Amino acid sequence: MNKIILTLIFLFQSILSQSINELISLGEEASTIKFNNQLALQYFEKANNLEKNNYEVLWRLARTYLDIGEHSEESKQLSIYEKSLSFSELAIKANPQGSMGYMRRAAAVGKVALFKGVWESLDLVGKIKSDLEKSIQLDKANPGAYYILARTHAKLCEKPKFIRIPLGIGWANMSESISKYEKALQLRPNFIMYNLDAAKAYIEIDEYHKAKILLHKIPTLQKEDEDDEAFKNEAESILNKIKNK
Repeated sequence: MNKIILTLIFLFQSILSQSINELISLGEEASTIKFNNQLALQYFEKANNLEKNNYEVLWRLARTYLDIGEHSEESKQLSIYEKSLSFSELAIKANPQGSMGYMRRAAAVGKVALFKGVWESLDLVGKIKSDLEKSIQLDKANPGAYYILARTHAKLCEKPKFIRIPLGIGWANMSESISKYEKALQLRPNFIMYNLDAAKAYIEIDEYHKAKILLHKIPTLQKEDEDDEAFKNEAESILNKIKNK
């Protein structure tokens, strides 16, 4: 009898695992190919209902809510970003050794900070840096973690260092930003957003030749994100502005 019960349990777990994996696959297709975040959310929520503590589902829910928030009315954004943050916390709890949980938490906290105002949310900035460094430590091939850390350095460098030092954020610098953008591009060279933001960073340090190489490359890249058409237009506009540099 015990063998029969164990066999039934094993079969049930196998079917459940297969079902969750299928839902994750459908969610990924909806998100990264169809660019339909609401449909992706439906698949990931179904998977989450089947198994509440699945790390692969939880960090994807965090990502999906952040994507939805980016394209929502401003009055709704903060609450959606906080949902993303909540699921990233659950992902970390489910798998403390998972790189994506920390990266997704950093991304969500970053959105909350931007929404409230970075300079009014400096207590969050240190948490973002810590999470991204942890994410990279756990997976040195996670391009998103390098990219968000690069963007964090660049954003903070909008203020002079002598202003930032008393605020505890003197660690930010454009050299680190460039280094992290280059690492993200090494790992994911054809992602338009990485190329665009790296080009902006090069412009900040007057490396116009390097910026132009990336900006000229962008029109040749395939769409991998729902905002890529807008990014391509922005790249063209920037290129026209710096064509004589």
